[in-house]
Amino acid sequence: MAASIMRGAGLFTRLQTSVSAMRALSVSQSVMQNEPDFLWKLGRLNHVAIAVPDLEKARSLYQDVLGARVSKTVLLPEHGVYTVFVELGNTKLELLHPLGKNSPVAGFLQKNKIGGMHHICIEVDDIKAAMANLKKKKIRILSEEPKIGAHGKPVIFLHPKDCGGVLVELEEA
Repeated sequence: MAASIMRGAGLFTRLQTSVSAMRALSVSQSVMQNEPDFLWKLGRLNHVAIAVPDLEKARSLYQDVLGARVSKTVLLPEHGVYTVFVELGNTKLELLHPLGKNSPVAGFLQKNKIGGMHHICIEVDDIKAAMANLKKKKIRILSEEPKIGAHGKPVIFLHPKDCGGVLVELEEA
């Protein structure tokens, strides 16, 4: 008798779990069905940028110590930085070093002497549509027009105060 009560209780628990899971799936599907259609789409993570006080030391760490493929240094005067890309299997790291004292990265390094994560970069399929949509949603964009980034493609930066404390770069794929 006790065994049959235990089997019944176990069946009831499994049934409750299944109903809860179906209810959660139903709610998430209805939420997703109500999402507006965007004229642009987020793509993959392109890179994570790290501000470094010593570019050659950072390059050596990734290339000589960790064995990664590392690009040559690229000068980006319109962004006020030198960049080096570290190739990873599924994304890249971008090492940033300031080009002069007026560089935004110089200001970052003043506050973070040993360096650290500066921004993330996510690809979008249409940068202009993304800008228009984000402006309507009151997300601050740090420039009026896209600039050409390190990959030769248009980029914009979103204000970290509007993005959970993270500086977000969007790059047209």
